[in-house]
Amino acid sequence: MSTIAKQEEPKALLERALHILESGSPVEVRELIHNLFPAETAHILESIEPERRAIVWSVIPPNVMGEILVRVNTEVGQGLLKLTDRTDLIKATENLESDDMVDLLHVLEEPLLSQVMEAMGIHERNRLEVALTSDDHSAGGLMSLDVLTIRPDVTLDVVHRYLRQQGNIPPATDSLIVVDRQDKVKGILPMHTLLIKDGNVKVSSVMDYNATKIPYKMTAHDVAIMFEQRDMVSAPVVTEKGRLMGRITIDDVVDVIREEADHSIMSMAGLDEEQDIFAPVMTSAKRRAVWLGINLCTAFLASWVIGLFEATLAQIVALAVLMPIVASMGGIAGSQTLTLVVRGLALRQVSSANAGRLMFKELMVGGVNGLLWAVVVAMIGGIWFQSINLGLLLGAAMVINLVCAALAGASIPVILDKMDIDPALAGGVLLTTVTDVVGFMAFLGLATAFLL
Repeated sequence: MSTIAKQEEPKALLERALHILESGSPVEVRELIHNLFPAETAHILESIEPERRAIVWSVIPPNVMGEILVRVNTEVGQGLLKLTDRTDLIKATENLESDDMVDLLHVLEEPLLSQVMEAMGIHERNRLEVALTSDDHSAGGLMSLDVLTIRPDVTLDVVHRYLRQQGNIPPATDSLIVVDRQDKVKGILPMHTLLIKDGNVKVSSVMDYNATKIPYKMTAHDVAIMFEQRDMVSAPVVTEKGRLMGRITIDDVVDVIREEADHSIMSMAGLDEEQDIFAPVMTSAKRRAVWLGINLCTAFLASWVIGLFEATLAQIVALAVLMPIVASMGGIAGSQTLTLVVRGLALRQVSSANAGRLMFKELMVGGVNGLLWAVVVAMIGGIWFQSINLGLLLGAAMVINLVCAALAGASIPVILDKMDIDPALAGGVLLTTVTDVVGFMAFLGLATAFLL
């Protein structure tokens, strides 16, 4: 591993890779890739066009391909698999850790999946089949099968000899898992305890009996929250009867956190974090057309509401100038509340027990901000068009829309979550519709009632 590659920031590394691909020879490309970590190569592959990916992929050794395939997003990975022959793919799986192997097998399609499984030993195949039956977004799908276990009735000297016989230990091993003869987890033995305690002491007298055990059905999201709240580096995964299945380490949790952050950002635009940014034009256009179509429908709804007050607008042209202010302020206020509640749902801070209080609090915030900015816009509107009544109506519409925006921003994500619909995906579109319709209806309706 070169010193330059270690110190280079992702942006600078990508720029250098693009320069080499643009003007360099295959030898320079090979030299660059061979000096990178698999994750860095994965980042470059996700950031270049398919034609250049083929060039980079052709110089990657088969024994590194597996580590790269589990780090790129699904769509890019599927494209790379089409460039990989069966022999190289089997070699790519030989050095993978069990959790990475499971991730790779999850994206393989038949008959390739069966071919890779058949190339494994029976013992390895049986171990992986257990993990493959678990939901990919659960503790069972997240866990690694590489686990070191010990019995509680042996001494620390025996444990030392056992570890020396093993020759190496799985990465991120901060503790050994203590199990009984039925493989039920009894606790853990921290590595620091193993190093500093007397070798004649039995494991049972120094082990941690209160160690966290993670049910294999727990969602990956809840696992990440538990690791964050309890400052864990690793934890055993158990069946419903407490039998050991595997372990989850902090590097797996970091992957979950990143994936969820990507999902939240992309979902707000109706996109998928597993999509290739260099996907073909027509493929990308078709995906985005769905949400553009939905947005168009909501825009027509807002336009229809404006059309109801065509006569009012014809008589008071100033209304057409001022009405976007009400809708825009409502949209921003609602988005603030929506973001707060979506984050609260993601962190499990919002539930049916406290949703009512949160909604009341957000209504109060909407009311306070509504009154504050109503005074400001009423003064500006009144002075601008030299009409006190117009300014007062603008202020009243502002209060109504900001309160409704707060109500919508707090309630929409909770309702969507109850319906098992991703609030980050659909919440923004629904909120925009509410704030536009209510804003136009309030302002133009009040103007029709009091100015004509």
